[in-house]
Amino acid sequence: MNRIDLFKKIQDKKSFLCVGLDTDPSKIPSHLLKTTDPVFEFNKEIIDQTAEFAVAYKPNIAFYEALGPKGWESLQKTLDYIPKEIFTIADAKRGDIGNTSGLYAKAFFETMDFDSITVAPYMGVDSVKPFLEFENKWVILLALTSNEGSADFQLISSQSGKPLFQEVLEKSSKWGNPDNMMYVVGATRGEKIAEVRKIVPEHFFLVPGVGAQGGSLEDVAHFGMNSHCGLLVNSSRGIIYAGNDKDFAKLAGLEAKKLQLEMEKLLSKYL
Repeated sequence: MNRIDLFKKIQDKKSFLCVGLDTDPSKIPSHLLKTTDPVFEFNKEIIDQTAEFAVAYKPNIAFYEALGPKGWESLQKTLDYIPKEIFTIADAKRGDIGNTSGLYAKAFFETMDFDSITVAPYMGVDSVKPFLEFENKWVILLALTSNEGSADFQLISSQSGKPLFQEVLEKSSKWGNPDNMMYVVGATRGEKIAEVRKIVPEHFFLVPGVGAQGGSLEDVAHFGMNSHCGLLVNSSRGIIYAGNDKDFAKLAGLEAKKLQLEMEKLLSKYL
């Protein structure tokens, strides 16, 4: 899926919602635990109720690989079940020396056929380039994250006097382009989103931190939206764990719809 197709999907659905499938077996409603694959059954019902409002799904790979081979099976079944026109993100945060990154890219782009993968930039260009060699696939590079510890490194000044996250943005934007690279920019740092947007005006941002982590959707749109929207705002816990009984998926759908309606207003306001 290219950038134009993604923007068209946002326009069609009047939404820039990404649903995070961070499926924790300990939080799956008890009636699903009797099925042969509770993780997949949970995801399937969530997808059924939220696909109308979502332009992307983002399974966090840790929740699946922690379960061993069975978890990888659940992940592949989930990926196969997601409607083909919806953008998929492997939230894997990979990044290693070139030949290893090449195999990570092959695993997620060819073997599993995700549209994109989150990548850590710390090892530099040769750890990111292998992911950029796949046509119509995306690297989503960690730039300014929403966790408390992000200040440990991302905000410290480099030799040039710029915060490290700015150096990452300036250098990495030359490795790829707005058609194959996005950036993770946390919603909990509202005013910083504007700084990121100045450096990479055309790129899409994957924005975690709205909802359970306290980020403001209005601030994200105000500081981060560009002429092609340029935003995929993720909500995980706030949607998929909206309920914990047999009506869990219906409640998830209601939460997704609530966010979509807010996004529709913001798209009208800023585009």
